[in-house]
Amino acid sequence: MFVWMKEIAPSTELRKWYDHDPAKWPAFQKRYAKELAGNSEQVARLREICAAKTVTFIFAAKDEERNSAVVLKKYIEKLA
Repeated sequence: MFVWMKEIAPSTELRKWYDHDPAKWPAFQKRYAKELAGNSEQVARLREICAAKTVTFIFAAKDEERNSAVVLKKYIEKLA
């Protein structure tokens, strides 16, 4: 099963601000977590999916350690 949860991605404004600048990584994580906190419906949906199935977070960023999928995964795990 493939689910694309476009609504849970970082806002366009946040992505543009971050621009994959490693110096902005700590602030990006906080800002994206704040966006996720305000998106409880989508977060709850993703948590349900994660509880029922193995989930693979896919991302297009070149940096495997500093991208929105990393933040999202940590956020979901923290809520579990």
